[in-house]
Amino acid sequence: MGKKTTSFGAGQGKFRQAQAWLHTWCGLWFSWLLFTVFLTGTLAVFEEPISHWMTPEHHAEEAAAQHAAPVPAVPGADMAQRLAWGLAFMEKNHPGAEMWELWPSDAQGAGKLTAYWYDSARAYAQAQLDPATGELLPPSPRTGRDTLGGHHFVDFHYRLHAGNVGLWIVGIAGLAMLVALISGVITHRRIFVDFFTFRPRKGQRSWLDAHNVTGVLTLPFLLMIVYTGIAISGVHFIPAGVHSFFGPGKQGVRAYQSALDAPGQSPRSGQAMAVPDLAAFALRGQQLMGQPVRAVVIAHPGDAQARIGVYGWNEEGSMLRRLSTRSGMVMFSAATGKVLQVRRPGEVDGGAALLVKEVMGSLHTLKYGGLALKWLYFVCGLAGSAMVATGAVLFIVKRRHKHLGEFGPATARVYRLVEGLNVAAIAGLAVACIGYLWANRLLPLELAHRHDRELNVFFGLWLLALVHAMFRPPAAAWKEQLAALAALCLLLPVLNWVTVGDHLAAQILRDDWESAGVELCVLVLGLAAALACRSLLRRPAAAGRRNRWSGSSTQKAKEIQA
Repeated sequence: MGKKTTSFGAGQGKFRQAQAWLHTWCGLWFSWLLFTVFLTGTLAVFEEPISHWMTPEHHAEEAAAQHAAPVPAVPGADMAQRLAWGLAFMEKNHPGAEMWELWPSDAQGAGKLTAYWYDSARAYAQAQLDPATGELLPPSPRTGRDTLGGHHFVDFHYRLHAGNVGLWIVGIAGLAMLVALISGVITHRRIFVDFFTFRPRKGQRSWLDAHNVTGVLTLPFLLMIVYTGIAISGVHFIPAGVHSFFGPGKQGVRAYQSALDAPGQSPRSGQAMAVPDLAAFALRGQQLMGQPVRAVVIAHPGDAQARIGVYGWNEEGSMLRRLSTRSGMVMFSAATGKVLQVRRPGEVDGGAALLVKEVMGSLHTLKYGGLALKWLYFVCGLAGSAMVATGAVLFIVKRRHKHLGEFGPATARVYRLVEGLNVAAIAGLAVACIGYLWANRLLPLELAHRHDRELNVFFGLWLLALVHAMFRPPAAAWKEQLAALAALCLLLPVLNWVTVGDHLAAQILRDDWESAGVELCVLVLGLAAALACRSLLRRPAAAGRRNRWSGSSTQKAKEIQA
């Protein structure tokens, strides 16, 4: 009996050791990429406020629109006239397009008449029509600066500005994080007990406590956000189903997307038929779905198999309460006027599978819940980023006191590489993010491809931080990059004041909390970086640390192997 217990205990210990090895190395090699994905994803939560701050030319018109009197709704007859004008425009200018889409007005029944269609390259094209005459309006001149704004953080978060290649890299990193999370829970037997214990200024113990606290605090959020991020891109990672049913390559993907967007759509019959008057369909659709008309879409216009879809406007309040952001929709046969499908607001076409996909997408991209949930995601995202960062730092802190010699004679060089990557991935990325905001204010407004130049500044600063971290001693690199981060953050409101004449007090007085929120968050980050830099400056230097690593690596490796 005793032998069985011992064997079981030994087996359990070996399993936990294997999970510890998996957690350490899987977490380390992906930690730098995961930190960048998590931090930029956290910033992407407030994509709109960041874009608002980065386009100051629009602030006056946005404030005027916010305080303007509501525009009275336009009666149904006017909508009928707008739809007739839009239909005439499409018949004259784009008769061969496979889809016509008309937006007769905004949610209040006012605004411009907009026409959309697929061009020859199947790209989404549009034209603005005068709602009073139906005449084509010239393109609106650009009134603001050319910038990606907060969308830079969104794109970088899920595909690294590298298209499908970046999407795959982020997906693989996400799988590695799932492995690290699960193996971390198995490894730390006292993880939930240690959550209530934090011992500051205890070196390695403090780093482990910080890693445990941030990990346990956000564990449900981390599991949810990583899993949903992988799941919503599943069709890119596992394309066999799409290829099998819809064919390979881009044509198969287009057919799959068309089946999602317009289920049950028949191919063209080849029999010509004029598009009927759209106003009657719009009014019937509005009554059936219970929403004002947002768009009228004609699939296969000019063919006997044409279908007319009427889509509704979602009210902002209702969207915040629903996990599915789908609006109402009614589909008609253009030839017979028969109702083919009715979708109520919040419902999803395609059954339970697509409903699950829609819910996962809403959970990951935060399309519901309002401002309170945005702040919850933001705080959890920061805590998750801190968990990844403290894990990467903990790896080095442990090995400063107990050299493990995992790489034999090259161990010291590998450790030095890890320390440099830690500095560049954590402090350097933060410097690059703030530098991106500085570039938005300093680059000339008339510069060609200006948004690309802002990205060049972001990646250039990040590369410079990596080079700096590799050539400076680790302790000095941390201090200098944190000092640079603190200076850039604390001076950003001053830069904004000097370059565009706007400042924090004015933003608060005019209730511009989007701009004020960005600058307040940047100031908090600057103070945190300044305090961290001050703490490092007060800490006595560990004399001879590098020499200890270089001189003892071979001997330590031999001792461990023995």
